[in-house]
Amino acid sequence: MNSRVTLIVAGIAGATGVALGAFGAHGLKALLIEKGTSVSWETAARYHLLHAVALFGLGIFQAQLGPRAATLGRLIAWCWTGGILIFSGSLYLLAVLGLRWLGPITPIGGLAFILGWLLLIPAALKKD
Repeated sequence: MNSRVTLIVAGIAGATGVALGAFGAHGLKALLIEKGTSVSWETAARYHLLHAVALFGLGIFQAQLGPRAATLGRLIAWCWTGGILIFSGSLYLLAVLGLRWLGPITPIGGLAFILGWLLLIPAALKKD
């Protein structure tokens, strides 16, 4: 994922994060309270939005990367995008549908987030 694509994904992630956060707070409020899953929804939205902002910053950073670090920048973008989809996505579905089998999938998204953050270190060190 290059700088331009990362920024587009950041925009999509930011818009959907705000929309889903608001939908959970208003449109699904009663359902989430009834199921006792409000905290899960809020956690999903928080990580979703935090990584949308991180993707925005990464897109700007990627534009400055030389060829040695560009591969790491692309990998970070994929990790954070995958983390949003897997971590936040599984929590959204778990909160609304109660599909307990999604519980073990959520940490995979968390690991993707962590891996992306750790890869930022060598990317910064290799920045040309």
